Amino acid sequence: MTYVTTPAEDASGRAAPDGPLCELLCALGDHGYSFVTVSPETHARVNRRPGNAWARDLRGVFGWSRRFRPGLVPAELLRLMDAAGVLDRDGGTLRSRVRVSGLGGRLFVHSAFPTLDPAAVFFGPDTYRTTSACLTHVAHLAYGSRPVRRIADIGCGTGAIGLTVAARCPGAELVLVDVNEAALRFARVNAAVAGLDGRSAAVRSDLLRDVDGDFDLIVSNPPFMIDPLGRRYRDGGAPGYGLPVRVAEAAVARLRPGGSLVMFSGTGVVDGVDPLRRELEQRLSGKDLDWSYTEVDPDVYDEELDTPAYRDAERIALAVLTVEWSA
Repeated sequence: MTYVTTPAEDASGRAAPDGPLCELLCALGDHGYSFVTVSPETHARVNRRPGNAWARDLRGVFGWSRRFRPGLVPAELLRLMDAAGVLDRDGGTLRSRVRVSGLGGRLFVHSAFPTLDPAAVFFGPDTYRTTSACLTHVAHLAYGSRPVRRIADIGCGTGAIGLTVAARCPGAELVLVDVNEAALRFARVNAAVAGLDGRSAAVRSDLLRDVDGDFDLIVSNPPFMIDPLGRRYRDGGAPGYGLPVRVAEAAVARLRPGGSLVMFSGTGVVDGVDPLRRELEQRLSGKDLDWSYTEVDPDVYDEELDTPAYRDAERIALAVLTVEWSA
């Protein structure tokens, strides 16, 4: 596990953001905590099983978001939860307002389950999938001796994707971008705990509108679902792929010569047609770009097919878009 054991100050000696929350993540690392976050549907099913209403260990508290009783969590962790404002008390019942997940040997804080609040900060299977696709591309860039000096993570959420990528690019500057203040708070905490706050910045911006300069690498896992609740981490705008298309266009416009974009997204396929691919092809074709659109999972989130939003879709597919300026 890679984490900073003294997060009260950053590399420059300044007070670290949300010190108690940083300390909580580090303390969990000291306790050997690990957790792989599953999809909301799987999470709900596992928690409904007999005997799973109450947490029995730290994974139950900080991973499965279960209620717990006093005495389960060590006193020091409980103190840090209180100080960070992430402990709910309801009589004799306690519950964490955050979850903590592992990725690439690091711990990342995000919103507790269920993520129903419009401003919830999500971390889940697509975080792992996107990170894997981005790291594969980083290895490709390294093989070609193409340096990565400046990275942007658009719609960063927890910052987990951008931070994991930046850790593989020594010395690279990272800009974590989101419109959600709760996401930016978690991203700053996660950067501090990862020891990357000295070369990263979390910026509130609609796409790259309030960010200066160009980039060698832009990564993104934008919302791509049709979400009746309008949650920022999930709603891709009608008809589900509007935001991914905007992200791709904004990113391509801000790439340095030789720069590249890796975007992980998805869409409902209607009568055999992938509308996201169709829209991207219209916008990217004819430009001096090398790009590929690869379907990486043909059938996910099947429960959504029973909802009105996907009444015409025959499946929901995941895809990776890679764009590079031609040499």
